[in-house]
Amino acid sequence: MIDPDTLIGHGTHRYQVFPDWGKLNPATHPVKDCHEMVIDAKGRIFMLTNETRNNILLYDRSGKLLDSWGTDYPGGHGLTLVNENGEEFLLITDIDRHQVIKTTLTGQVVMVLDYPREISAYTSADQFLPTQTAVGPTGDLYVTDGYGLQYVIQYTSQGEYIRHWGGRGDENGQFDCVHGIALDTRKPDQPSLLITSRNHNVLKRFTLDGQYVSTIPLPGSFVCRPVLHDHYVFAAVFRSTTNRAIGSGYITILDEHDRVISTPGGTEPIYENGILQTQSQHRPVFVHPHDVCIDADENVYVCQWNANNVYPMQLKRV
Repeated sequence: MIDPDTLIGHGTHRYQVFPDWGKLNPATHPVKDCHEMVIDAKGRIFMLTNETRNNILLYDRSGKLLDSWGTDYPGGHGLTLVNENGEEFLLITDIDRHQVIKTTLTGQVVMVLDYPREISAYTSADQFLPTQTAVGPTGDLYVTDGYGLQYVIQYTSQGEYIRHWGGRGDENGQFDCVHGIALDTRKPDQPSLLITSRNHNVLKRFTLDGQYVSTIPLPGSFVCRPVLHDHYVFAAVFRSTTNRAIGSGYITILDEHDRVISTPGGTEPIYENGILQTQSQHRPVFVHPHDVCIDADENVYVCQWNANNVYPMQLKRV
């Protein structure tokens, strides 16, 4: 049981934990793995689970359930919010269906992307296990095949193939579990893509056309997707130290200089000669955090994979 007076985090980013924030009646609104969360322009929080009785749970910021929908996403994994000229949509990746699905905020399907036949390495849909999406400044869609062949695939907003890069490997431009991706616009004249290579414990930065720029080491942290908020990058770390350390997750927060400044639930970030030292779980606040989203008051919401069907929790900024 988490003490309600427990504070987690470091420096300027400390939080009070509210583990039951999103708790619902499992008889009426069950969850399995709670994979990802996004916040729309109205401040409503969408959470994606692979429970097909209600793949999407829609909360307000108090944790009250506003709506639920979705019965067709048995492998629902990635959830991204898209704003197109003031109208918002969701992008859902489904690793069981081997597809990316674009929907309205009420669940109406408007576009489906199948496996990328344009890439010769893909000979069947089973090889395509998309984990995440991001949208570029001009509307281009980027898909990470994090559980498949480890490519990042770029499409037009209409789903037309443009290019791909990456693949499995240990070179700068390659990945090992390309689990997440996000558009980084903190330098408005130089937007870039932050992309996870989870088994390497790093984030990698690329140009919008797939040219490698740099690597951000996160030793010990098996990081999921980067989430940009204000000047910071937030990310769930689903396991630490090794990929087999069950129940060892935490949250990590990086500043605009790509330095870790706080790890709620994890050990304090320490740099020696400019190098981040290996981190691990400090308090068992989380089991397997899989994603975060951040509201206008800097509170963080955390959903978890393989965590005994637990609902999302809130970390209240203090």
